Amino acid sequence: MIEIDYIYPEIFLILSLLILLVLGVFKKNSYDLIKKITTICFLICIPIVYLNNINDLVIFKNSYAVDSLSNYLKILILISTTFSLIFTGDYIKIQKLDKFEYPLLILSAVIGMFLMVSSNDLIGLYLGIELQSLSLYVLASIDRESEKSTESGVKYFVLGALSSGLFLYGCSIIYGFTGSTNYYVISESLKASTNIPILFGIIFVIIGLAFKISAVPFHMWSPDVYEGSPTSVTSFFALAPKIAGLGAIIRILYICFENIYVEWKAIIIFISIASMLLGAFAAIGQTNLKRLMAYSSISHIGYVLASLTTNTKDGVISAISYLNIYIIMMISSFACILLFKRKNIYFENINDLSGLSKNHPVIAFCFAATLFSLAGIPPLAGFFAKFYVFKSVIEANMIFLAIIGLIASVISAFYYLRIVKIMYFDDQKDKFDEVETLGIKFSILVSSLIILFYFISPSFILEFVEVASKIIN
Repeated sequence: MIEIDYIYPEIFLILSLLILLVLGVFKKNSYDLIKKITTICFLICIPIVYLNNINDLVIFKNSYAVDSLSNYLKILILISTTFSLIFTGDYIKIQKLDKFEYPLLILSAVIGMFLMVSSNDLIGLYLGIELQSLSLYVLASIDRESEKSTESGVKYFVLGALSSGLFLYGCSIIYGFTGSTNYYVISESLKASTNIPILFGIIFVIIGLAFKISAVPFHMWSPDVYEGSPTSVTSFFALAPKIAGLGAIIRILYICFENIYVEWKAIIIFISIASMLLGAFAAIGQTNLKRLMAYSSISHIGYVLASLTTNTKDGVISAISYLNIYIIMMISSFACILLFKRKNIYFENINDLSGLSKNHPVIAFCFAATLFSLAGIPPLAGFFAKFYVFKSVIEANMIFLAIIGLIASVISAFYYLRIVKIMYFDDQKDKFDEVETLGIKFSILVSSLIILFYFISPSFILEFVEVASKIIN
């Protein structure tokens, strides 16, 4: 087989994007058609990616990896993106965001994410980051009637451009001292010698990637963009980009920088601790659900990074397992948030959920289960996610990191339980509109069942993740 035969998923999505773009330009009012075709394309691409996993190999002069890890993350990206399109259909139409560009921007971002998780070269990684980021900037400001949406898009663009500049600066330093942008060549060069300028380059590269997953102290864009963007866009931000960003970080830390673990370990530990603690404390005073979910996601990213500090295969397995469960919880959270509307007006304030259990007991139960899971309360799925992380960290003799994680988890339980208290014990308000959309019902049903009954077979996801992580030494 020639090398191009191994990138059929990327070729399929690129051709789909080009064809749908032409269709959207020449056919009026084509949003519904293009959204359906885009969703079908994502579903078709899942078996293409799965069947593409013949051997773990690196193609195009060792610059692009087609292996079990990248393919697993690509499937996770496709599934999460499909769900984000399914459960946001009503919201998009009510908010008059039904432009054909909307699903095409998501499709373009997904192509960028594919490049990010497969790239074995700093240049390829940068191209993937920019293709994803440029699409996300436009999506954040797609509601031209909303000042908040426009503001969030501008903030995201300015800070994103800054992070890209820092990332490129780090890449240029590494290239200057190693003579290559390929991960394997850089790894061999770092094995021979590591000097101070290269460490500066590595720091800048990590800063650029930390921004993309909104890890502290590079999180400043996240709460404002989550709140200001349309909720359908925010739900997408909370799902697929996190997978791509963490996939890129795993590959660059464990392949490119594997020989200087001692040097980057301290950086990742600091980012992890800062993310867990700031996400826990800063969310306490939030009254907007989307801002609260932004700080929640920052905290969860801290837990994932904690497991990556171990530099072990078990650490990678626990990180990807946590990511799986996090995605399920975010799908449930945002599907529930999109149900809080009266007369087609969406409510995002926590106090608007007052007495929800009395008018909508099923919705309240599903949302409460998700919040308990986010807090890590057993026997829900979120408990096992944190258990795997703490287990890998303790086995690596970093007990202090596990203790900080436990403290942050206890603190974060306060603001999750506060929402449950408001839903179940405060005075009831007017009923929200009845659920009519099959997409939201399906998303909540699937995610809630996994959250509630994950304890029956907690090793189910681990088995797939272990296969995906076999490329890690």
